[in-house]
Amino acid sequence: MLKSLNKSTVTKQEHPVKVLQFGEGNFLRAFADWAIDVANEKGVTNAGVVVCKPRPAAAGHQQVLNTLRTQDNMFHVCLEGVESGQPKREIRLVRSVADSINPYEEYAAYEGYILSPDLQLIISNTTEAGIRYEEDDDIYDLPPASYPAKMTSLLYRRYKHYEGDPTKGLVVICCELIEDNGTRLKEYVLRHAKRNNLEQGFVDWIEGSCSFCDSLVDRIVSGFPHDRADEMKQEIGYDDNAIVVGELYHLWVIGGDGYERAKELLPLDEAGLNVVFTPSVKSFRDKKVRILNGSHTGMVAIGLLMGCQTVLDAFNTPDIERFVKKMVTEDVLPMIYEDRAELEAFASGILERFYNPYIKHMLKSISLNSLSKWEARNYPTLLDNWIRLGRVAECECLTFAALMAYYGPNSGFQPDDTPEHIAYIRSNWNPDNLYSTVYKIVNESGIFTANFSEISGFESVVTMYLESIEQQGMAATLKRFLG
Repeated sequence: MLKSLNKSTVTKQEHPVKVLQFGEGNFLRAFADWAIDVANEKGVTNAGVVVCKPRPAAAGHQQVLNTLRTQDNMFHVCLEGVESGQPKREIRLVRSVADSINPYEEYAAYEGYILSPDLQLIISNTTEAGIRYEEDDDIYDLPPASYPAKMTSLLYRRYKHYEGDPTKGLVVICCELIEDNGTRLKEYVLRHAKRNNLEQGFVDWIEGSCSFCDSLVDRIVSGFPHDRADEMKQEIGYDDNAIVVGELYHLWVIGGDGYERAKELLPLDEAGLNVVFTPSVKSFRDKKVRILNGSHTGMVAIGLLMGCQTVLDAFNTPDIERFVKKMVTEDVLPMIYEDRAELEAFASGILERFYNPYIKHMLKSISLNSLSKWEARNYPTLLDNWIRLGRVAECECLTFAALMAYYGPNSGFQPDDTPEHIAYIRSNWNPDNLYSTVYKIVNESGIFTANFSEISGFESVVTMYLESIEQQGMAATLKRFLG
């Protein structure tokens, strides 16, 4: 008989709530909350985390909160992989999360945390679509819808509550995989402040007392182990419905504005964790995001259209494996200005992680918000190839064509993305003029913030591949592309 997982069956030390976390998903729980739990255990930190639902919609997010509450906000993280040629797995009961709330239904509790004198840090992973400036978002809503407006409201209420006390500023660490994530969030907060005519004292407090760190995160997290949950529950002895499975490897690079203060408040490196505090995350980011995340996003639509279910399925498909390696070698690595031999070794190490037999990384999960992910992870490589070499990166064009086919009305899939974006693509889909379809999507839809017209011929190349996918299928198109 499995035991319930809660405070009646497990001793849980209470920590002062110093961290407010926007995002209750698998990644942050198996990464940030796991890391803080390790550091708490080793006496390096004494920090409780409050997990906060970042968006008003998405029933799945509420389900996670409900599960966490049932378990008094405890869950197991199972890390699996190969180390020194030998299989290895670690299971940890994470007890760092103190509370989980839905601010759209429990605003008073949410406000209590944002005004707490113990609060020091904010950590977020609202996906690449989360850090966007929505001009008409009302910062006086309780709370606002978008993350930047929510952050503006939060900080402004804290500023007013403490009458501008410089010691009550917060350190914000963004984990979204976009370039200069913390810097961009700060820019949007200041834009909301200006648009709403907030006083100069608040702007000065933001500039002088708050820090917005750019950060880079790296750990493959596959999530809840649906296919072996019962087996794992028997192993741990608890009826844990919030188990998270991930790989052993982890890296957290925290830099930019206030990284030294972040290290002071959250010295995770002192707990033996692979956390790096540095003035700039750029060199780490270019390599990791473009190689690892760009490969994931680049192959996800291709793999799904070819019937693959997981990353391992895709990499066990010879043509997909060849394509990803070709894309990294020909399009990505030449755009990163570091020693080529070292880069190739780094890329080889990253791609080896795709073969991890213990991680069932579902392509459908990776496909969440693929439109914004592609813009953040793959478009920069496309643009650099055009600016530096005057070439249209063919592999990246094929990944975009596959993405369009996946979002199109004939794919048989229902993408997990902004409903308005999916509706626009499908309602403007013209099978008799796919060039017009592609042109509208990239230049007129408002889905993307990038100016695709900078790359001459992009729409034509994408259309060529999209027509082939629609007429011949993804597998045949890929085989012909590889030659």
